[in-house]
Amino acid sequence: MKTLDDALVGLPDYDPNALTVDAARSIVARLAQPVEAIESVAVRSALDRVLGRDLISPLDVPAFDNAAMDGYAFAGDALAAGGVVRLAVAGRALAGRPFGGSACAGQCVRIMTGAHLPAGCDTVIPQELVQTDGDEVMFDATAVQARRHVRYAGEDLAQGQPAMLAGKVLRPADIGLIASLGIAEVPVRRRLRVAFFSTGDELRSVGQPLEPGTLYDSNRYTLFGMLTRLGVEVLDLGVVRDDPQALEATLRVACRDADAIITSGGVSVGEADFTREMMARLGEVAFWKIAMRPGRPFAFGRLDCDGRNALLFGLPGNPAAVMSSFYQIVRDALFAMMGAAPQPLPCLPVATATAIAKRPGRTEFLRGILARDAAGQWQVTVAGAQGAGVLRTMSEANCFVVLEHGRGDVAAGETVGVTVFEGLV
Repeated sequence: MKTLDDALVGLPDYDPNALTVDAARSIVARLAQPVEAIESVAVRSALDRVLGRDLISPLDVPAFDNAAMDGYAFAGDALAAGGVVRLAVAGRALAGRPFGGSACAGQCVRIMTGAHLPAGCDTVIPQELVQTDGDEVMFDATAVQARRHVRYAGEDLAQGQPAMLAGKVLRPADIGLIASLGIAEVPVRRRLRVAFFSTGDELRSVGQPLEPGTLYDSNRYTLFGMLTRLGVEVLDLGVVRDDPQALEATLRVACRDADAIITSGGVSVGEADFTREMMARLGEVAFWKIAMRPGRPFAFGRLDCDGRNALLFGLPGNPAAVMSSFYQIVRDALFAMMGAAPQPLPCLPVATATAIAKRPGRTEFLRGILARDAAGQWQVTVAGAQGAGVLRTMSEANCFVVLEHGRGDVAAGETVGVTVFEGLV
């Protein structure tokens, strides 16, 4: 297990009170170790799971030489003389019903897509390029090249070669490929277990009455949605009041039952913000502020309780900051803990429709609306109020506008980086 000191090696500008986004990502990545347990699941249950070991193909794909088109199979040597090629039709080959004999010189076999290529044949000419004359077909020798329109055994995947590499998050196409190899059970990493809870005496869960000075907790529901999208096993520990003993008890339960813990609220400098202090008591804290907006108060470290350990991500309490810090920092760490290969978010260059005020010294992730202008070109507009507590504009937005650490004010028409929500949120 890597220690905090290991994670800080090579970071001379390390400042836990004002860490850059890139430095924070680096520290988190160094401490995020994959779960070790691997289990076998039925192929249909492997969707969105992380492949635990390289998957070796037990057979060639395709398993035999077959036709890539409907047409006529013949020996490509017949094309050498040029001119008009005239061949006698010796029989027919259908998918699943091969031609039993072989084609001799001067012969061809009527063949359908996917059918086994008959012996003596190495080329298929599409049916629309031939003329028929009784039991014979005719075509110009220039209409096709030798060995064309054939899928050869093993050309997609050879027996004994890796079909997929460990760390792949299995998507629908992967499930189909696994099934095509006749593999019934798939080795996958154990599901990552993530516990989460909100902190604050002012918070109420949906369904509870609101008293004066209280508000409904949205962060747990947002976190539930984001974690569910990642395919992890979630453990909702509810709302924890602003009390050190209650917080410690909840953290101990989370550390016992989960691999990672996510809290929202309680990481700033308020009198009732105990998360960072409790992290230091129960483990170690790597950093507690990031030069980003929204999401500056962000505590990260590791808990060690009763022989168990877990990474802890202490997110801000403001709803938009929770989502921004989750997608920019936490997401990559959870993928690494799942044993998945890196899943980088593409940042696309797009022109901004309006000017954006920005001061250097922090990375900003603004909520934006990506749309085409009158000329059909993509452009992005900042989506209204950008306060860290404004969740409505996060709901209205369809992308993050990413403004780098050293960047200043942005003029209308300048290019900015955009990370789209579709497939992310």
